[in-house]
Parts: sequence; C-alpha cells; structure tokens
Amino acid sequence: MSNTKHIVIVGAGPGGLCAGMLLSHRGFKVTILEKHPEVGGRNRPIRMQGFVFDTGPTFLLMKYILDEMFELCGKRSADYLQFVQLNPMYRLLFDDRQVNVYSERAQMRSELDANFAEGSAGFDQYIQQEGQRFQKLFPCIKRAYSDWKAFFAWDLIKAIPYLALNHSVFSNLGRYFREEKMRLIFSFQSKYLGMSPWECPALFTMLSYLEHEYGIYHVQGGLNQIAQAMAKVITEQGGNILTNAPVAELITADTQITGVRLADGTEILADEVIINADFAYAMSNLVKPGLLKRYRPERLQKLEYSCSTFMLYLGLDTRYELPHHQIVFAKDYHSNINNIFNSKVLSEDFSFYVQNASVSDPTLAPAGQSALYILVPVPNNSSAIDWQQTCEAMREQVLDALESRLGVSDIRSHIVCEKMLTPATWASAEHVFMGATFSLAHKFSQMLYWRPHNRFEELGNCYLVGGGTHPGSGLPTIYESARISARMICQKYGIAFGDLKEA
Repeated sequence: MSNTKHIVIVGAGPGGLCAGMLLSHRGFKVTILEKHPEVGGRNRPIRMQGFVFDTGPTFLLMKYILDEMFELCGKRSADYLQFVQLNPMYRLLFDDRQVNVYSERAQMRSELDANFAEGSAGFDQYIQQEGQRFQKLFPCIKRAYSDWKAFFAWDLIKAIPYLALNHSVFSNLGRYFREEKMRLIFSFQSKYLGMSPWECPALFTMLSYLEHEYGIYHVQGGLNQIAQAMAKVITEQGGNILTNAPVAELITADTQITGVRLADGTEILADEVIINADFAYAMSNLVKPGLLKRYRPERLQKLEYSCSTFMLYLGLDTRYELPHHQIVFAKDYHSNINNIFNSKVLSEDFSFYVQNASVSDPTLAPAGQSALYILVPVPNNSSAIDWQQTCEAMREQVLDALESRLGVSDIRSHIVCEKMLTPATWASAEHVFMGATFSLAHKFSQMLYWRPHNRFEELGNCYLVGGGTHPGSGLPTIYESARISARMICQKYGIAFGDLKEA
C-alpha cells in the first residue's frame, strides 16, 4: 500500500519514531529530521570509552504498549529487542530501612510485613482499587481531546468518579496506608511526571499500580535500543531518517504549515508536519513570531512546567554490586520536594536515583567495570540557580551522597569517564524549554483538552507527539500520543488505521 502524502516529522525522539513507524506502515511517505547524529532524542545512547548509558528513560513500564506499536506494523518487538524483566523491580533506600519492590504479590506482601508495623494489610485493597481506576481511566487517556465532544463519551462520563478530583496521589494513598514511608513507596512515581506527590492529581496513583501489575523491564543494550529498533522498522518500510538535520523553522502560509526549513537553508515540503521537538521550545523557536495566540511566547512563560534533573553518567573501572535500579530518599523528603517545586532552591539533603544496569547487562560496561547513571530531581530554570557556578559543587555533593548513602567507597578514584547534564544544559544542548525534563506539569488545567492538542489547534496540517501533548510524559504515554496523532492523520486521508483496540 502506498500513497503520495508526505509526512515530515521534526525530531526522532520516542514519539516521532513511533509515529513514523505507524505511518510508514500505512503507506505514507515519511521523512524524519533529527538534529543529533543519532536517533532517540532523550531516548538515545551516550557512549564513552566502552561504556553505554541511556540519556533519559531507564524504566520500561507497560511493555505491552510498546509490543502493540510493533504489532500495528505487522512486527514482533521480540524480533528487534531483548527484554529482561527485573525482580526485584527496584530498591528504595530510606534513612532507617531499605525496601525491595517486587511485582510478584506474595514477595511484595512479605517485604511490607518485614519493614512496616502496619505490614501488608492495605496492599490488596490498593491493588484492587487502583486496578479498577486504571481500567476505567486508561481508555479515556487513549482518545484524542481535540474538541469538547470528547468529554461526552460514555466511558469518560463513567470514569469521572475515579478522577478523585479533590485528592493528590499522597492523600489518596491514605485510603490504604497510614505511615508516610509506606505511602512514599507507592507515590514517588509522580516524579516520572516531574511532579510532587502532594500536588500530583490522585488519578496518577495508578502509576505505581502499573508497576505491580505489569512489571518493569530492561532492554539489553539499554532502553536506547527501542529507538534504534523503531528506526530500523521505519527504514524497512521505506521511510527516510535524516540525522544531523536540525530544523530552523516551520514554513507557513497564513496559519497552514507547508513544510520545514533546515538550518542549512534546505526546504522540505510536506502535506502534514508532526512536531516531536519539545513543545514549548518548538513554539518559541520554530514558529514565525506573531503567528500564535494561545501559545505565544509570553503565555508559554506563564504555563506550569515539571521539575528538571541534574544528571551524572559515570564510567567506573571497578564493579559495584548495587541493584539495577535504586531510589534514595532524602531524610526529610517533604522539605526536599518543597524546595524543588515551590521554593525553587537546591537541598543539601536530596533524593536521587541510581541505575547500575551493568549488573543485569554486560554490554553496557567493560568486564569488571560499572556504568552508573545518577539522576537528582532539581528545580527547573524558573529558579534563580546559576548552574555554571553551581554544577561543580553539585557534582561533589552527589559523589559524597553516593559514598555516604550507598557505601560506594572511594568513587572518585575509579572514575574513567563522565558526563554531566544540568537544567541549563537540558535547555541549551537538548532544547528543553525551562530545562523542564518532563515538559508541561500534569495538573488538571494542563491535561486532556487543556493540554496542547495532538492535532495542534493553532496551526493547520500540524500534529504533536511527545510529553508536551496529550496524554503526557513517560514512554508508554508518548507512544500513545504517536498512536493518537497517526490515527488522526489516517482518518483525514481515509486510510484504515486498523488499531488492535480501537479507542
């Protein structure tokens, strides 16, 4: 099947690649333009001296959605990728205890019984109730919200009670668990959305449920291999991916996009353009000034954005037997969260995440050595932090924390190579608006109809994919954004999308 309609995709991140895969399979002529030398966007690899790191996402959650995207192209993900289910999924380290988190229910109950006075009493109710919430809400998340009519769908009307509009994730968990640390086990996941569990809408309590229901996977070679696999499918289907091809401007006639202009002046005409660049960056930098009203630059500044992250990628000449995934909580977690989201200052006592994937995957580091990925949630660039002045001190604090909290002794003497990313470099090198790694915040006034639409409301022939559009950030939801936009383009041209589960 082929047609002459040309789809140009700006950015080869997870959303752009997934949309390119779906559309090239349905016969569209697809051209993807990527500014970096390699595909993946924040899902691409960092390679240094025999070590491999994922730039961004390291948890593969809801693997079945990724599987569906390949099935929608007549492919099997297992033919392109080697998956490893992790057990335990991750370890949580508090100041007074450590908890291994399992997707296997009996193991999880015994871990809670061993570590908390209230034990696992509320766990089964949590699984049952949050499972119900997911069953009701997820079909609603998978539909487009390009006009108000979407709110009158019967499945959404039935789901309204499950939104728990007057609760946050943290307060909602009080239905099942009393102790704060018990609730934190099931609420820190709101940071996947770059939000505080005390402010994140209660419907996102289902994020931790999804881990327990579907497990967490690693991909051999790193999650960056997903981007490589999608690119392979696109080229097999006749699509074209151009790397080292930064887009400088969207070409418009009135408010209709007719193509793109590259930084070198090359013009590429298109019937439809899909924007996978960071939403607010693209609207601020790629659109002719004065064209946008709702998302004009002054208004973009006033929207609420997620937190940012301080990243260290360390190649070490020794092997550390840390878990594959480990989250270390600040002793005063609430103050740390308040500093990130409200006061917009750095904490001396901070939470951080460490991935030591080379314990599960020998391809990521030379034999007997370790590739450590360290992520510290920090304020976005609406703060007054001068990262040029602060980054070295922050690096030292992080290395000290690895030694004191994780017992990783003498780490400085083992560093072979390293890379650091701050909120300032997320903005300058990665083109992430405000350095907000998880894009627009996921509060109700910036979700569903009130998030930038998949068929972008201000420009004709323009679609959005990625964390800055509906349904939001995180790999599974980004893949869903690609499915929504690809389906809408197919509907426009009368081409059957042939979804596995029609939304």
